[in-house]
Amino acid sequence: MTIRVGIAGLGTVGGGVLKVLAADAAHLAARAGRKDVKVVAVSARDKAKNRGVDLTSIAWEDNPIALASRSDVDVVVELVGGSEGTARELVSTALSNGKHVVTANKALLAYHGPELAAMAEKANVALKFEAAVCGGIPIVKALREGLIAYEISSLRGILNGTCNYILTEMEATGRAFNEVLGEAQRLGYAEADPTLDVGGGDTAHKLALLASLAFGTLPDIDAVDVSGIQNISPADIAFAAEFGYRIKLLGIAKRTSDGIEQRVHPAMVRARTPLAAVESSFNAVEVKAGEAGPFLFQGRGAGEGPTASAVVADIVDVARGAVSPAFGRPVAELKKPEKVMREGRISAYYLRFQVLDVPGVMASVSQHLADEGVSIDSMLQRGRSPGEAVSIVMLTHEAPHIAVERALKAIAASDKVFETPCMIPMETA
Repeated sequence: MTIRVGIAGLGTVGGGVLKVLAADAAHLAARAGRKDVKVVAVSARDKAKNRGVDLTSIAWEDNPIALASRSDVDVVVELVGGSEGTARELVSTALSNGKHVVTANKALLAYHGPELAAMAEKANVALKFEAAVCGGIPIVKALREGLIAYEISSLRGILNGTCNYILTEMEATGRAFNEVLGEAQRLGYAEADPTLDVGGGDTAHKLALLASLAFGTLPDIDAVDVSGIQNISPADIAFAAEFGYRIKLLGIAKRTSDGIEQRVHPAMVRARTPLAAVESSFNAVEVKAGEAGPFLFQGRGAGEGPTASAVVADIVDVARGAVSPAFGRPVAELKKPEKVMREGRISAYYLRFQVLDVPGVMASVSQHLADEGVSIDSMLQRGRSPGEAVSIVMLTHEAPHIAVERALKAIAASDKVFETPCMIPMETA
C-alpha cells in the first residue's frame, strides 16, 4: 500500500523533503514496508517559484488547510511555522480528520503540544516532531523510545545553531556581538529579526519539548527561565578562556527536590569537554540517564539536509505504523511542571565589573559579596589605569542566585561602577 503525503510549506526544509522523497522513494518505501512513499499534494505561498523538483504531477492547494481534508492524503507535513494561525489550524484540522501529522514546528508544540497530542490520541494517529529539535539529531526518538529503561536525571545542550555560530566567531575573531550577528544574517545563519534566536526563545521552545519527553511533564514554555546572549562581550569570552572555559548558550533541564528546573542562559562550560568543543552552527545534547549515562548526541542542528532528513524519518515511522503518544506518555499522565525559580538556584558564577581604578574599589566589591555570603574562588585584574575604567573579573564558589543578585545590585549603585555587572552561571559538572 502507498503512503500518501501532503506538504504545507515549501521553503528550505519543505523543498529538501521533496528532493529526498523524489531521489530515494524506492529505498524509503522498502524501509517502510510500503509499495511507495508518494507526495500527492503540496501548498506554499508562491506556486511559480523554482524549487528544483518537478511538481507537475503533484496537486497544488492555494490554501494549506485544504490538505487536511483531502481524501488522498494520509500524512500531513506542516512546515509553515508559527505557533498560531495557519500552522495551528492545519495541524488541528488534520488530526480531527484522522490524518497523521509530521511537523518541524517547535513553537506550535511548545505552546499547544498537549492539546494537539490529545487530539492525536483520540483519533489514534501519529503526531511526530523529530525535526522540531536539533535538526538531524535523533534526540526526540532517543528520549521517547531509546532511553525509556532509564530514569533521566538531567539534560543540557546547545540547541540553537545561530547562537553557537555567533559565540564561536566572537571567540575566534575577537569581534563584538553586533558585528558577528550582522555577518550571520548575511550568511543566512540568522533571521532578519534574530530576537527569537539570540534572546533564547528558540532554545526555550526546544527545551520545553525535551523536558516533557525526558521527565513525563507537560510541555510548558512558561516554566522555562530564559535569557539570551545579547550582552556577551568579547572581553567576557577572552576572560572565560583565561579561566579555562568557553561561553555557550545552554538549555538545561534537571530534576530537583523542588520540581523540574528548566532554564536557558549563557553558561561557562569547562574547555575541552564535549559540549565546549561544539563549534559553529552544530548542536549537541548531553543526557544523564542513570547507570547508562551520560549520552552525547551531536550533529547539524539546522539546514535543508539535516532537517529534511528528520522529517522524512518521521514519515517513514508513520508508514511503518508507529503510532504512540507524542510526548512518550498519554497526555492524561503528563504532569504540569513546577517552575523552579532562579532565586533559589545554587551555582558558581563568573562576575565582571567595569570600575574606576581608584583605591578602595576592590575592597568595596569584595565586601558587598561577603555581606551576602558569596565567597571568591579566583580573580583577575588586567593592568593599572589610575582614574580610568578597568575590568575586575571573579569566579565565585557556589552561592544562591538571589544572594549574588543582591550583591551585584549593591555594587552597581556605586558611582565607581560604569556598567551593569556581568553575571554568568558556571556549568562545572
